[in-house]
Amino acid sequence: MRRRVLMVAFHFPPLSGTSGIERTLRFARYLPEFGWEPEVLTAHPRAYDPIGDTRDVPERLVVHRALAFDAARHFAIGGRYPSFLARPDRWMSWRWAAVPAGLHAIRRFRPHALWSTYPIATAHAIGHSLARFTGLPWIADFRDPMAQDDYPTDPATWRHFARIESRAVRRARRSVFATPGAAAMYEARYPDRADRIRVIENGYDEEMFNGLEAPAPQPSGRPLVLVHSGIVYPSERDPTALFAALRTLREARRIVAGDIVLRFRAPVHDALLRDLAKRHDVEDLVEIAPRIPYREALGELLAADGLVILQGASCNCQVPAKLYEYLRARRPMLGLADPSGDTADAMRRAGVAHIAALEDAAAIADTLERFVGDLRQGTAPVPDATTIRSASRRERTAQLARMLDEAVDAAR
Repeated sequence: MRRRVLMVAFHFPPLSGTSGIERTLRFARYLPEFGWEPEVLTAHPRAYDPIGDTRDVPERLVVHRALAFDAARHFAIGGRYPSFLARPDRWMSWRWAAVPAGLHAIRRFRPHALWSTYPIATAHAIGHSLARFTGLPWIADFRDPMAQDDYPTDPATWRHFARIESRAVRRARRSVFATPGAAAMYEARYPDRADRIRVIENGYDEEMFNGLEAPAPQPSGRPLVLVHSGIVYPSERDPTALFAALRTLREARRIVAGDIVLRFRAPVHDALLRDLAKRHDVEDLVEIAPRIPYREALGELLAADGLVILQGASCNCQVPAKLYEYLRARRPMLGLADPSGDTADAMRRAGVAHIAALEDAAAIADTLERFVGDLRQGTAPVPDATTIRSASRRERTAQLARMLDEAVDAAR
């Protein structure tokens, strides 16, 4: 018998501009293959900015859209709004309509389980209310940690996060995280619920790569193109040490103009990168490229000589979603991440050998020089096929389906 699940998610089309949409969207697409029929409870499009389209939403998927407002856009006067309207987040008003809408959907749809997903904390507040009112088994998909030592920085907001987090972990049949480090953190924080904590990593969607092929080998002697695709955050992915390493290699003539081009595709913080390149006198080694359509960006990954991941030590319990697309592109990778963190661990499991801490300019210089040398010799390793297959969104959905089955069976 096919089972049913109501999925509570703020990040859902037509919202665009965030990779967080893909986790819910692909789960909803693939769950029917594993015996589960989903419906989605999300926010009214008025809450979204920027707006995209809904063409990726499966035609047969029923989507319930509850009224929601963005406090920063809809309640602000002169750019200011009452702080209580942004706790736990700017979309807290979504809860007022989503709980009644969810109860109505449950009466009609009669789901066997509930699922809600962070990083919008209000989604877990809605999930908790629906689980408490109905008694349905609930999966709380945290992805990343909520209440952290330095986040949120506002004490009142932090207390809201901590309360929602605690209620979710204690009531949910399963609490799910996207990395082993985050799961371990919560096992230590809630030892009496450690047996309910699980990991489902993010992944890539094979369908998005359909029809894309790696280009033919390029002529020798040209500059090697190393690509970082996506946002370069000034703190969490601070590239300062990378630019210092480029300067060190340049001054020692271990890398010269024409050896490499380090391309930052759609980094958002263009001015920061230009300033660093100028300050370190490596402007001719760096290219800052504008945003391009998603499929073109994937094609660029396949065509690159090497791919670059940036992840600071402050994010050791997180893995950039872009990493999984890098894995699928099956190109050599340079990982600039703390060797003891989850990002480096995920790369090592995939066979990536060139890893250095993002904050260590000397280590980056040595690793980058070896990486370029291996690329020139054709000996730089690529992610192994087994790891690539296991990282697909379809495989991640199979994990979720098994977890839903466990939760429902345990509730009987």
